[in-house]
Amino acid sequence: MIPRNPVSAFKVTPKKYAAASTVISVRVPKDMAQAQDTLADETGRTRNELIVMALEFALDNLEITKE
Repeated sequence: MIPRNPVSAFKVTPKKYAAASTVISVRVPKDMAQAQDTLADETGRTRNELIVMALEFALDNLEITKE
């Protein structure tokens, strides 16, 4: 299956969502959380904003295979 959008890079863009939100709790490795915090500092975004952007990117570029 071909991805809906060709994958080139994860780009940090202006805020997109203004609608109501819901809380989802996930566990991530400490080094991943630290990398998110570093990226947040570099981009002026919150960790939450970056995670939402990453999830959106993953959903837009998702490829499901039947193995």
